[in-house]
Amino acid sequence: MKKHLNTLYITSDEAYVRKEQETFVVEIKDDNGNWKKAFQAPIHSIENIVCFGFKPLTPQLMAFCAERNVGISYLTEQGKFLARVYGAQKGNVLLRKTQYSISDNEFESMKIAKNIVAAKVSNYRHILQRHQRNHPDNSSDEVNQVIEILGNRLKNIQQTKTLDELRGYEGECANKYFSVLSELITSQKDDFKFVQRSKRPPLDPSNALLSFLYAILANDVRSALETVGLDPQVGFLHQIRSGRPSLALDIMEEFRAYLGDRVMLNLINLKQVTIKDFEFRESGEVRISDKARKELLISYQKKKQEEITHPFLGEKMTVGLLPHIQAQLLARYIRGDIEEYPPFYLK
Repeated sequence: MKKHLNTLYITSDEAYVRKEQETFVVEIKDDNGNWKKAFQAPIHSIENIVCFGFKPLTPQLMAFCAERNVGISYLTEQGKFLARVYGAQKGNVLLRKTQYSISDNEFESMKIAKNIVAAKVSNYRHILQRHQRNHPDNSSDEVNQVIEILGNRLKNIQQTKTLDELRGYEGECANKYFSVLSELITSQKDDFKFVQRSKRPPLDPSNALLSFLYAILANDVRSALETVGLDPQVGFLHQIRSGRPSLALDIMEEFRAYLGDRVMLNLINLKQVTIKDFEFRESGEVRISDKARKELLISYQKKKQEEITHPFLGEKMTVGLLPHIQAQLLARYIRGDIEEYPPFYLK
């Protein structure tokens, strides 16, 4: 079983990362302009380095990361993916050839895509049901109606014949779910109203948090797919588009509610972020402050360290391993080792 390792997030503009013997060292300039060691960790404990903005990493460190299969990703300060640095590709070429063949065949793609969408909708439903159970005094009729609609759509999803029809159900379910997501915000409700999903750009603080969380989740899934030898660009549900990691977007659908929405709700409901942690621009775009970004990354990392029993394997593991496990299960299905792809369901 693969061990869950940490992701090193570099957010400070003053940070500098280097290798010191068998450790990663992060140094930050103090007020006097002197470099001070801010963080040090054994190399074997780090799986990925994620830099928000192009932070300085030495060429020697990059080469070392490539040799040790430690991924280096560059994202904008708001979480948009820019680039990824990695070593020689070691993926099985036969695995990728089969992946491409399935992607070109709508019937075969449907076998995978249908399971992914069913898990996504089921996990949305689970989040809403959990809220209703935990807040019986504030139970919402609108939330109950959406729970019923999502349950009915799960039956429709299993009967779909085309990818376009499947995408239609997926979009409808997402819209229904987001229409009541504000009901799950139990504190700071006036400051964090959620009317609808807005992406590029996010138009309110809740959407800004979600967009950032989805970006780092997509990066984690992308890394997991590359690790098992799959091509993250070629998916089965999302259409192939130049520069878009379609397969990573496919697999992360299973995790949006669990590793995105739930973390966002906790940040707001536990008052780990407040309205003061956001910048409102004249264009309507809302941006996250450095403080809020750090709080978000801390919460996300803590979530990844929690233990969960995998619904298909029945094994205990950390949440951070889930993208790797799903990537492995997908690779096993593509190779023909298992009869169908088992997506991640919240239990």
